[in-house]
Amino acid sequence: MPSAERITDRIVYHGEGPCWSPSWGGLRFVDMLAGDVVSLAADGTVSRRTVGSVAAVVRPRTQGGAVIAVERGFVLEDADGELTALPDVFEPRPKLRMNEGGCDPDGRFYCGSLQGGEPGAGTLYRLDADLTVSTVLEGVTVSNGLGFSPDGTLAYYNDTGTGRTDVFDYDREDGLTNRRTFAQVNDESSRNRPDGLTVDAEGGVWVALFGGSAVRRYAPDGTLDAVVDVGARQVTACAFGGEALDELYITTSRENLPDDDDPAAGSLFRFTPGVRGLPVPSPSA
Repeated sequence: MPSAERITDRIVYHGEGPCWSPSWGGLRFVDMLAGDVVSLAADGTVSRRTVGSVAAVVRPRTQGGAVIAVERGFVLEDADGELTALPDVFEPRPKLRMNEGGCDPDGRFYCGSLQGGEPGAGTLYRLDADLTVSTVLEGVTVSNGLGFSPDGTLAYYNDTGTGRTDVFDYDREDGLTNRRTFAQVNDESSRNRPDGLTVDAEGGVWVALFGGSAVRRYAPDGTLDAVVDVGARQVTACAFGGEALDELYITTSRENLPDDDDPAAGSLFRFTPGVRGLPVPSPSA
């Protein structure tokens, strides 16, 4: 089994949502439960910025800056770095927070919630260019990875609680429709929980395994095609980066781990898979 390279020390508690953008000069991801957006520069320098009590996912805006999902909604970062918080999407509730998401080919930004892993207590939301927020899916347990096929007609989605990766048909007018199973990821071991995902230029779907110490690639027909070993158990997400989008960056988590357990957890990993990724869609909000 090929292995990913560990490229940082333990730098986050709960790393999530890596995203590469030329406008950032490299990679950004989140230290979710610290409320920080973390940046990795080309020279390996790591910096961070606190944006709230939770930083769930970050994506580059078309006009510069970023859209960031925070504990109960969204924050806009302009090209100069100024932050503007949008109205909360939901009222405060114990253990209810935003978790993960992505952007569709038409520039609409999605993020899903969870409520401490309570079955069916989460929701997938969409932020449109006019800053309105709509509900896309209800009855979600742990809303996680979202990515789109190279031609933009399919959307792949992980609700970790289901143990599988699902696929939807997608178009601008109808949104996400015809949900069905793409790949059964978890098994009787209950260790291979599907977390974040990304899609490559050949239509392969890369799924991070929380508890499974690996990232898997599923071919466009849903069959298991490759497994990459990661030197930390709680693998949270993956994304393509580098100037040629030929490197896979992988985040990991130390959540609920004793300090002396799983020493590489909370580090960033990198793997060269021999296939390129897709440019990340940018929110138009």
